[in-house]
This record gives sequence, C-alpha cells and structure tokens, in this order.
Amino acid sequence: MIIINKHLPPLAQILFIYLCSATGLQAQELEPRSYANAPVGLNFAVAGYQDSQGGLVLDPAIPISDATSRVHMAIFGYLRTLNVAGLSAKAGFVLPYADLYAQGRDENNLLLTRETHGIVDPALYFSINFYGAPAMNLEEFRAYKQDTIAGFTLKVSPPLGNYEKDKIINLGTNRWSIKPELGISKAINHWIVEATANVTFYSENDKFATDRIRKQAPVYSVQGNLIYTFKNRIWMSYGLTYFTGGETKVDGVVSNNLQRNSRTGFTLAIPVDKFNSIKVLASTGLSTRTGTDYDSIGIFWQYRWGAGL
Repeated sequence: MIIINKHLPPLAQILFIYLCSATGLQAQELEPRSYANAPVGLNFAVAGYQDSQGGLVLDPAIPISDATSRVHMAIFGYLRTLNVAGLSAKAGFVLPYADLYAQGRDENNLLLTRETHGIVDPALYFSINFYGAPAMNLEEFRAYKQDTIAGFTLKVSPPLGNYEKDKIINLGTNRWSIKPELGISKAINHWIVEATANVTFYSENDKFATDRIRKQAPVYSVQGNLIYTFKNRIWMSYGLTYFTGGETKVDGVVSNNLQRNSRTGFTLAIPVDKFNSIKVLASTGLSTRTGTDYDSIGIFWQYRWGAGL
C-alpha cells in the first residue's frame, strides 16, 4: 500500500515513458502503478533519457529482416490529476525526441541503413479509476489507504513524428493509433499486485515506401506487475507483458510478421523530497517472434506541484 505521512507519498503514476512513442512499442509498455490514486490538482513534469538497442525499437512490424537499431531518446511529459464526476482521473501528454541508427535487409535482400534524429509521435493520455479510488483533496488523501482499484485508460497518438515517405525506417509512423486499456490494482500490506489488458488499433499509412498503403491489425496485450514499497517510501517493481497480433498488409499483400512476443522489466522509484523523485528502469525481451528483441535502460526525473503541497 502507499505509506501516508505528513508528506505526500511518491505517486507511482510516473508515466513509463521510455516506450511512450505511439508506435509498435505500445504493446510492450510496462507501466507499474499506473492506476494509483492521487489528490486532485496535482501536476507532474517528467524529463528523462532512454537508451534502447537490439531489434527494431520503434516499429517492430516494419518489413525488414535481420534488423538492428540503436535509439537514444529524450522524453518530456506532463500529467495532471482530475476530479471527473467524483472519480479520480489523470490526463497528460508525452513528447519524445530521438536519435536513431538502424540497419536491415528489405524484401529484395538489399542492405538498408538509416540514421536520423527528430520528433517521435507524441502520446496523449486520459485515465479514470471507476472503483476504489474516489477523487479527494490533499487532506482527504492523507487518510486514504488503497485496497482494490479498477480503472480505464485511453492513449491516443497522432502522426506528428518525423516521417519521410521514401524511407522505410522512420521515427514517426504517419498514422494514428488508439489504445484502450482496463486495469486492476490490489494492495496487500507493502505489496501491490496489478494486471492490465489492452488493445491498440492503427489507422492506415498511405505513404509507406513513397506511395504504398500499409495496414496493421490490432495488437492485443496483457501485463502483470508486482510492486513493493519500502518504509523509506522507495518502491520497486517487476513486470511481465505478452502481446500478440499486429500482422501487416502492404498494398493488400499480407506480411509474415504476426507478433507473439513477451518482455520483462524492473523499475526503481526513489523520492528525493516532497517535490522531486528519480526513476530508473530496465527491460529486455523474453521471447520474440517479430522484431522486439531489444534491451532498454533509462533514468527519469519527476517534479510535482499543486494540490496544496
């Protein structure tokens, strides 16, 4: 459970932003404590750095074989807690900027290399806890102890990232994605057990490889996290996620790129003071059918204000 004292506890809804570009990464996100309650009117600013290398990090379903990539990503985000009809809710956005190097072979077995930098598709978030987490002010929240929370999250990503239609590998995707999710969180003493299920829908990219039309089937994902909060308010988590689907068609031709992949990761959140905290995370692929066998490590700083802090 969250430990309550005269200071606000480290709120675990720090966005797990090293995978927050709205691309094929959506299905692999490991977001511990994303449904934790918080007092209404809190603001969060997040900045961090993520280093990922291995398979195609930004879009594993791109028709490239023997692909490898290295992505250095700077991430900036903002989140605010809300009162929606008496229920606790959150809304925010994430803006990633990346430096990418990738190589692989196309459908004609030609070796392609790509080196670029720029904006990755941003992400907009809205989540609401419809059970076990009512909207509260700071004084009410200090007496709150989590039991079971159930909630809903919607993530929308517009095609605003850097995209060159004559390049197969890009930072942006030139398509919309929409990801609804249901989640449940149960506190047992200092432990929290979480489970989520989501699906990501994609619009078509009508400028793939210059003028071809690329469509992608939905990606379905389930995730579990086990979190422990120490007496000094540091918390850490271990997570697993499995995702499947996402087969693509280019001009009506089906690609053999169905995803049946799993990833695992650790998160460590360290409060510095009432306003600041640091988060360190690492993740890796467990089993990979299409394109997501990469390792990732990152560090993030969070500053919070408002709600009478």
